[in-house]
Amino acid sequence: MNDLLLSIVIIGRNEGARLERCLESVALASGFSERAEIIYVDSASSDGSPDAARAFHAQVIVLDRQKLTAARGRNEGWRRARAPYILFLDGDTILNAEFPRVALRALALDERIAAVWGHRREIHPGRSVYNRVLDLDWIYAPGDTEFCGGDVMMRRSALEKVDGFDSTLIAGEEPELCRRLRHRGYRILHIDAPMTLHDLDMTRFGQYWKRALRAGHAYAEMTSRFRDTPDPMWLQESRNNIVRGVFWIASLLIGVLSLGLSRVPLALWLVLLAGLSCRSAWKAQWKAPRQPTLLLLYGVHSHLQQIPIFLGQLLFHSRRKAGGHSALIEYKRSAGL
Repeated sequence: MNDLLLSIVIIGRNEGARLERCLESVALASGFSERAEIIYVDSASSDGSPDAARAFHAQVIVLDRQKLTAARGRNEGWRRARAPYILFLDGDTILNAEFPRVALRALALDERIAAVWGHRREIHPGRSVYNRVLDLDWIYAPGDTEFCGGDVMMRRSALEKVDGFDSTLIAGEEPELCRRLRHRGYRILHIDAPMTLHDLDMTRFGQYWKRALRAGHAYAEMTSRFRDTPDPMWLQESRNNIVRGVFWIASLLIGVLSLGLSRVPLALWLVLLAGLSCRSAWKAQWKAPRQPTLLLLYGVHSHLQQIPIFLGQLLFHSRRKAGGHSALIEYKRSAGL
């Protein structure tokens, strides 16, 4: 008889020591040692991650190099799983020991709840300005939401009804899945409880740029896919980004090219950026009370990221026009064991 309650599906690619840390946190989860199974899905790592997972008695699935996506990894994991509830984790996270218990209790409140997620925060926010700023991106108000992230507990029966994730997507797979779940009458619930600590490990501008490019790619793909449906996904966000991205690029170019004649255009650009950043910081103050410097940096980020997001949209459309396939946009550094 299968008395498993929870299947924990971890996906990773060259996470190294981060994966070991994730597996250690899973082993410490409260009260599930005998009623849980651990499944690790590896996306063609070259750092020995599968062996590290086996050392923690995890079932290991190693994907071939054909069309590696996070969505494919999660699908391979939950379809191998045997429990009625699936906890998805990224290999660069640390699980809060109490989250599985709290999430299962939330799922038991209503069979229409398909997914429960909690607070994800950065483990090393002080390591770089990128970590500090992007840590605020993880903060959402509790309650029903339109989507979840990669760390989430889901009801297996709900996954089966919608056939899981779309394995072809290189980004945006969780919101796309949640869209289909909501169309089936399910709820996505964000609870006020710690869930995971995340190791973004972002120390270079190039990593920040690629992460935003990937977001733009997701915007464009979701908009193209659902544009003509009654529920167009991210259509307004995509249009807003195009306007903002073009504006920031064009105004900056005008300012820079005008330097030989006058510094006024560039000065006006900087004043406008500062003013809009202050307004965004004020609106986001609930995320970081009494941290004005951090909030101002977050405000600058919220506007200037529109440039690489816009270019990510262009990248998607240029690849589709050329008939090519979307390739992974990776920004994380490999971690040594």
